[in-house]
Amino acid sequence: MNVSLDLRIEQVPGDDGAGEWLRIDEELHREFNARARALAVMVQGRVMYETMEEYWPQAREDASLPDVLREYGEIWTTTPKVLVSRTRDGAGHGTRVIGGDDAIEQLAALRDRTDGTIGVGGATLATQLLRAGLLDELLLFTHPSILGFGRPLFDDYDRPVDLDLLEQRSFARGVTMHHYAVRDTKEMSAC
Repeated sequence: MNVSLDLRIEQVPGDDGAGEWLRIDEELHREFNARARALAVMVQGRVMYETMEEYWPQAREDASLPDVLREYGEIWTTTPKVLVSRTRDGAGHGTRVIGGDDAIEQLAALRDRTDGTIGVGGATLATQLLRAGLLDELLLFTHPSILGFGRPLFDDYDRPVDLDLLEQRSFARGVTMHHYAVRDTKEMSAC
């Protein structure tokens, strides 16, 4: 997830992870592409999925875009996906829909039968999976901005979460990547 220094993911409701505070350049997007390419499955909440669905399938064929963006469009469109939603019952691009009161249990079963890394996108979903003990890693790209208000990465959380730093890297324009292991959880990661 892209976050501000104060762990916000959007400054204005509805900007869906966009905003002038983000400092995404080609080098950083190539890192996103490499991480996404390595995923066995992408699990996304409805808001995240609909944001991605609106742009990336068309981006892969848009010759006016830089190759790094077209490449991500291809990765997103072709990677197996799971949409977690109570309101949608269908989706394209190789996407399975999971919804209902047992969605977390269905995701736990998905983890048990999946070889490889499952990437999780969406703040509400990440919070629910963290509470359920199903996130084993956090991958945060921190942009050098303090928003002061807006959507936080995690909803109110009722207990401390201990993390171990696995990897750290700096990118141009002051962006840093922090890859953490969540102590005592099952295997699923938010990125």
